[in-house]
Amino acid sequence: MSRNVKTISRHDTLADARALMREHQIRHLVVVEEDGTLAGIVSERDLSVLECYRDVDPHVVCVEEAMALAPYRVAPTAPLSEVADTMAEWRYGSAVVMEDGKIAGVFTTTDALRALAALGAKRPVERRQPTMTVQ
Repeated sequence: MSRNVKTISRHDTLADARALMREHQIRHLVVVEEDGTLAGIVSERDLSVLECYRDVDPHVVCVEEAMALAPYRVAPTAPLSEVADTMAEWRYGSAVVMEDGKIAGVFTTTDALRALAALGAKRPVERRQPTMTVQ
């Protein structure tokens, strides 16, 4: 899980979102309301799909047009096996980790693959994922 969550406003443009993703080499941005509460999530794929339309100007169209309004949310203590099962079943690319009503991190398929590699190599899971439990 990445605790260094990058966020964006629903009113920022698709171009802003893409620039932020490139700058931080990430594929998911948590979308927040003005008060910092979770509004949704937008992925690189979401941007690509919307930008394919001829009449979509990424410098004009807002993130809210591309974002998922109800992202998959989990607690930081959620068992990795349950989170991975749900992500696979519903084909989610990420889960927003929520703690006490606040955004605590983002868990992505890349994080899941790192955990799987660690288990296969019989080594501890990387420090980036300190709170999810492997069962």
